Amino acid sequence: MSAALWRSRDFAVFMGVQTLSAFGDACTFAAVPLLMRTGTVSITDLGWIRALSAVATLLTGVVAGVIADRFDRRRVLRRCDLARFVLLGAVPLAWLAGPQPWLLYLVLPAAAVFSMVFQVTYVAVVPALVPADRIAEANGLLYGAYSVAYLAGPAVAGLVSQGAGPVYAIGLDAISFALSAAGLFLVKLRGPGSAGPERGLGAGVRFIRRHPVMLPLTVLLAVLIFFTSSLNDVIVYHLMSGLGQPDAVIGLVLTAGVLGSTFASAAVAPLRRRAGFGATWIGAFGLCGLVVAGIGLATDVPLIAVLAAAVTLCTGIAGISSVSLRQEVTPGHLLGRVTAAFWTLQLVLAPAGDAALTFSAKHLGVPATLGVAGAAVTVTALAALFTPIGRRTAAPPPPAT
Repeated sequence: MSAALWRSRDFAVFMGVQTLSAFGDACTFAAVPLLMRTGTVSITDLGWIRALSAVATLLTGVVAGVIADRFDRRRVLRRCDLARFVLLGAVPLAWLAGPQPWLLYLVLPAAAVFSMVFQVTYVAVVPALVPADRIAEANGLLYGAYSVAYLAGPAVAGLVSQGAGPVYAIGLDAISFALSAAGLFLVKLRGPGSAGPERGLGAGVRFIRRHPVMLPLTVLLAVLIFFTSSLNDVIVYHLMSGLGQPDAVIGLVLTAGVLGSTFASAAVAPLRRRAGFGATWIGAFGLCGLVVAGIGLATDVPLIAVLAAAVTLCTGIAGISSVSLRQEVTPGHLLGRVTAAFWTLQLVLAPAGDAALTFSAKHLGVPATLGVAGAAVTVTALAALFTPIGRRTAAPPPPAT
């Protein structure tokens, strides 16, 4: 079955260039917090940068779904890649004249704008690359390829950072976007470049508000993201400032953490078949909270790596389950706008969470910060037992609007 998809040149090229781009993203994922090593930024600075990026993503979500539906989708993807190439490429170039930490406050939030538009458009593009009965298979291949990219990216970023500096690892991300934009010229989409009636983000919000499972899921995820969106920065801060680890070791720990998402892709399907969406989602986030608290108490680097992998295993299982549910219950013509609305509403509390978690880590300490965050994640997950999420199977979607 999988081999047949490789015979599609368009899908193969799309998967290749986007996997390369994911590798670049993984480099930046690790490189940005490693800038703390240089002394040019602090964990508080990172918190504010993350918060600004979250605000930018949040505001962009209002229009991202409309952009994906109204304009040629391949062109939208290509322009988003080119914009991120210019933005992230400016960082290592500017650093040639000396550290320019102020630039991060502009570049990373601006890049988040184009990332949000890209991701929403990407959801709509995949069905135009493969037959309808192969969409799930295609998504599985893409997720697996991205996991491999994220396994390699942090380790490479750590090595590059230790040898040349974190900004040059960010430069790798910029190059990956340029290659992705070039590769998209070779991809042809079946059918028209845009689809669906022009009804704006409101159609997605109305669908979520009326759905008995999607509504509480969105609310609870907003709370969970508040306590977890800056978890990566806090872990790096813990390893760097608390345990005195070099960049290469930190990169390997982040790589080990990504292993969890790889295992999640294999574990989620049998879990959902046996336990249903509700038990799978609640159990994954309930366990995730306990593991987050454990990271704050751990002082052994290999143990932190194992716990980081456990976190991504849990969040991966919950995340894939959530994506699958959204695809299952949303009418096809609304999927782009529901996706944009779903992501936007989830991020309502993210800016405050980014600032609060990093501020707390610096001033109250990592153990206390992750202890409270972990407890809050577990309690939030258990609260889902008192909503329709707690049922074994999701309720059917409301009539299409």
